[in-house]
Amino acid sequence: MHYSAAFSQAATSATAVPTISGSRHVGALHSSSSSCTLLIPSKPINLRFCGLRREAFGFSPSAFTRCSNSQRVQLPSRRRFKGSNVSASLGDNGIPKSFDYDLIIIGAGVGGHGAALHAVEKGLKTAIIEGDVVGGTCVNRGCVPSKALLAVSGRMRELQSEHHMKALGLQVHAAGYDRQGVADHANNLATKIRNNLTNSMKALGVDILTGVGTILGPQKVKFGTDNIVTAKDIIIATGSVPFVPKGIEVDGKTVITSDHALKLEFVPDWIAIVGSGYIGLEFSDVYTALGSEVTFIEALDQLMPGFDPEIGKLAQRVLVNPRKIDYHTGVFATKITPAKDGKPVTIELIDAKTKEPKDTLEVDAALIATGRAPFTNGLGLENINVVTQRGFVPVDERMRVTDANGNLVPHLYCIGDANGKMMLAHAASAQGISVVEQVTGRDHVLNHLSIPAACFTHPEISMVGLTEPQAREKAEKEGFEVSVAKTSFKANTKALAENEGEGLAKLIYRPDNGEILGVHIFGLHAADLIHEASNAIALGTRIQDIKFAVHAHPTLSEVLDELFKAAKVKDHASNPVSEPVAV
Repeated sequence: MHYSAAFSQAATSATAVPTISGSRHVGALHSSSSSCTLLIPSKPINLRFCGLRREAFGFSPSAFTRCSNSQRVQLPSRRRFKGSNVSASLGDNGIPKSFDYDLIIIGAGVGGHGAALHAVEKGLKTAIIEGDVVGGTCVNRGCVPSKALLAVSGRMRELQSEHHMKALGLQVHAAGYDRQGVADHANNLATKIRNNLTNSMKALGVDILTGVGTILGPQKVKFGTDNIVTAKDIIIATGSVPFVPKGIEVDGKTVITSDHALKLEFVPDWIAIVGSGYIGLEFSDVYTALGSEVTFIEALDQLMPGFDPEIGKLAQRVLVNPRKIDYHTGVFATKITPAKDGKPVTIELIDAKTKEPKDTLEVDAALIATGRAPFTNGLGLENINVVTQRGFVPVDERMRVTDANGNLVPHLYCIGDANGKMMLAHAASAQGISVVEQVTGRDHVLNHLSIPAACFTHPEISMVGLTEPQAREKAEKEGFEVSVAKTSFKANTKALAENEGEGLAKLIYRPDNGEILGVHIFGLHAADLIHEASNAIALGTRIQDIKFAVHAHPTLSEVLDELFKAAKVKDHASNPVSEPVAV
């Protein structure tokens, strides 16, 4: 899903249907004018809201257009791509002498959208090619509709908790839901954000070219049937698709992926979820709140294997054990057959280590949440001697594509799920912005250890940087000490006022120099709280400095305040925090 689910393991091999869709990333409204009068503010305006830009939420650039005595600038009209078979003249080596665009982006998801808008800010003539729908996985089949469903599940869970309501002095009777109304809420949100993304790009002069994008050669791309365009630089941002292991038959009705589940066409009495990562956890939250019983099927020996172990144990105690959820760990689902002719869905399980048969389950439905696979088939990578690795496009730390010989492919970049570095929507956007910085003359390397991730269960889980085992492994190799500090939500006034004291924040750090190695949070609004820590890592802020930051009282942000204050940094700490390293 991020979708937020993106740290789930992708399979060793995957095939994809050749339609180009951005990395989480549909509509087309025509921009009626090619120029505008723009009010110039005294300081640059940052038009970015995390992975999605502010225009996605309805903030139009036209909001800055005014009739006043302030300074104005007339934007030059941008040439729109109208004809077909348009290409630049070619030199003797087949490389274009001039270009139709400064930048072409293949894939109009969150990553492509972020790159396109930043390119416009930098003055680049930009086009984006989309073979499916604007917004990609995140907007249409991931982050956005899933958050709509989770908003419903959170409210249902609260209304159904008699103990919680009674503690607040509230009385609620017979809380229920309308399945179609819930599904409509998710679909309407996706449509709104999709249209806003489309309108924002058109308003800023980004050409949206419809059709599957294929790289024909250096700096040359075909889209649609026979339309050819050229660009000085090209970004691949084609995203990913749900990965379905062999032996699993998906019918889209009783055996489904997250793509189908987000439509909420029915709520089964009993559903098996294969995989207990971000995607599986979020859907277990939705289904149990709506009345389903859930069975997790996990290949590894514990649930939630991608989380810090201590956070995972606490999350299991709160999110799994008290709910109508059971689980099988250390097993593979080797065969799943959809319901048919009155027979239920059947799931055959084998031991993950011995491969011996373990059990056969019969359930009403099965959700396959085993991660995502890169969507890179049909890109024409063979035309530039690029060979994918398990479907992923190979890149260096600057997102520059490398060919089969390990050499950089000039003027070609790949961002987001398609390169596999960090399969999150906001990571794709950050990578795209980093690439634009590079092509406009400013070297930039993104520190992936500063990029946060979140799971939007109730309560939420969030993290940034290293887990404790990862930090201790790194410390052993590099010869430094690791310390851990923790704070509880039970000590936070705002959390107690909300009757939501269940939660923990954990800081992993170096006591010798105050470097923050990782922060993990489980509790109310954890996804919002993590950014203070992620920004500190990105900026290289030391614990001994951030301890002096002031937080409003009473707020949940004081959880982080207490966390940093609980850290014990040595008095003589003067070693500089290591520079951010690209991962």
